[in-house]
Amino acid sequence: MVPLRVLTLVVPGQNQPSILVLEPSEEKGLSQARIVPIWIGTHEAAALGIALEQVKLPRPATHDLLIDALTNLDATIDHAVITDMRGQTFFANLVLKQGDRTIVLDARPTDALSLAIRQGAPFYIVDDLLERASYPYVFKEARDEEAEFEEFRHFLDDIAPDDFA
Repeated sequence: MVPLRVLTLVVPGQNQPSILVLEPSEEKGLSQARIVPIWIGTHEAAALGIALEQVKLPRPATHDLLIDALTNLDATIDHAVITDMRGQTFFANLVLKQGDRTIVLDARPTDALSLAIRQGAPFYIVDDLLERASYPYVFKEARDEEAEFEEFRHFLDDIAPDDFA
């Protein structure tokens, strides 16, 4: 299994599918990596966005309710794993621990990841599925954020009201 992380969640707008973009979290020191895009619905994107941004709602959402139920049953989310893809549909398992017992549940990847992210649990993809379901992604050179901030500071120091005339 290959550990994953969320690269980005693209939410284009209402009535359009969102895209969850995952990438292997192991650093390989290469300028080219693989990404796994998963097209998801609006509700799934909202649930993932809430988990990623750690938003606390005034009332529990479905995923919060399930985590509360698991906690009260002395179970925890051990990890989630994306196991298969048939056509454009991905499949996943949510792996729970309850004492010495391991419980494997069939789940939609979005639900498994939403729960794992909320619980701080890792998530993975099966090795051969990463090869089948991923695409090459070429990263630009790493940005030097401090240099960009310094350049912007110099710009602000040199700006004058006449520049806007």
